[in-house]
Amino acid sequence: MNKRSILNRPWRPSSPGDPDRAVLGAAAAIGAFGLWALFPIYFNQFGPDVSAWEILLHRMTWAGVVLLGFVLVSKRLDRVRALIKRPRAMLALAGSALSISVNWATFIWAVTHGEILQSSLGYYISPLLNVLLGYCFLGERLEPLQRLAVAIAAAGVLLSLIGYGQVPWLALIMAATFGFYGLIRKQVDIDSITGLMMETMLMLPIAAGWLIAMHMQGGTVFLRAGLRIDLLLIGAGIVTLLPLMFFAAAARRLRLATLGLVSYIAPTGHFLSSVFLYAEPFTAADALTFACIWAGLILYTADMWQRQRKQPALK
Repeated sequence: MNKRSILNRPWRPSSPGDPDRAVLGAAAAIGAFGLWALFPIYFNQFGPDVSAWEILLHRMTWAGVVLLGFVLVSKRLDRVRALIKRPRAMLALAGSALSISVNWATFIWAVTHGEILQSSLGYYISPLLNVLLGYCFLGERLEPLQRLAVAIAAAGVLLSLIGYGQVPWLALIMAATFGFYGLIRKQVDIDSITGLMMETMLMLPIAAGWLIAMHMQGGTVFLRAGLRIDLLLIGAGIVTLLPLMFFAAAARRLRLATLGLVSYIAPTGHFLSSVFLYAEPFTAADALTFACIWAGLILYTADMWQRQRKQPALK
């Protein structure tokens, strides 16, 4: 089977009679979320001399370059040409590109400024926010346990504000931007690879142009701080795309409930690295907020798993 046929294969959840598919899907999912879990460690390698803004611009630029090469090799330019002829889809992808850009910027700033704990909280909140966005914008029904889960999570943030005067702004921005990114992409009829490629192409001229201008004014460290930093900056684009590729493979092979459960690997990795590797303070306010978010996630996951089990496996 060639590479193009693999990428175009329709999604089908695994079934008990298809163990190889389930094993491959589980391995891909663990690979995707495991890599995302390690992102705080990667982006902490730059040190204080590299600004979060430069890291972001390099991440956008090199992700666009690598993905453009992948699209050319996989002969998907016909899809790109067809997409360009759809103004509404292009406008939607411009919105999703803006959302994911803000998400990336907030994450990088949080990681490089000792706020990894907030990135963890943001990605724990994200699944519950997705449920709420689906209800508000897509008319999706909220099951009783889902309503309770969202309410408990909201209560955790509210109690933190009332009792401790702290608003986890970074976490809320990351959850909101990632949620709206998913909401927009859900409504655009285009495969994930082509959509991501177009998003990065929309970012690429701005990011590359800004980098060139910064470099000419002496405001960058690229090509000035040594080979290690240069490779890390280039690698920022590559590490962005690798887990997305693994995720696409996992999504074709696993049930949604299974994928949702494995997704908690990433924010758990962020949480553990923030507290135990980088010794960020974990206050009583943090404990209260996280306890509410975790309780909401347990209810949400239990409801999702129960409803998924009631659905017959697709052949």
